[in-house]
Amino acid sequence: MSAPTRTVRCPNCQKNNRVPAVAEGRPRCGNCHRPLPWIADADDGSFAQVAEQADIPVLVDLWATWCAPCRMVSPALERVAADLAGRIKLVKVDVDGSPSLSRRFEVLAVPTLMVLDRGRVIARQAGAVPAPTLRHWVEQALEDNARSASNSAGAS
Repeated sequence: MSAPTRTVRCPNCQKNNRVPAVAEGRPRCGNCHRPLPWIADADDGSFAQVAEQADIPVLVDLWATWCAPCRMVSPALERVAADLAGRIKLVKVDVDGSPSLSRRFEVLAVPTLMVLDRGRVIARQAGAVPAPTLRHWVEQALEDNARSASNSAGAS
């Protein structure tokens, strides 16, 4: 069975592109070749392949359909995914349909947001915040992670 795809409009040229939930590399527009926002859904059964095995950092949105703040933050997360296209992948997980992930990540409030790097949680926060705040939080997590990785490499 092939991985599900999502149709994404290129922010640069406005052409529609099919982007699979799982792929090597980073999605690029078939027309202008610019990076595309990478947004995928995952659940208990697909999370390892969709999120943990991704070769770029993953912003995970643990949300619920009944949660008003989750619905409010979703467009902000998609804006951040578009702004940081080629640098992150946004993976959305409905906690009600994914009880194992909810337990594993000890989700006590929704939305809960995490940034993963190769399956390792490098940042986490609960609650909805505006897109500029989310973007700053994600960029800070990526920067701190890169700095930590370079310090570790230098110590070897």
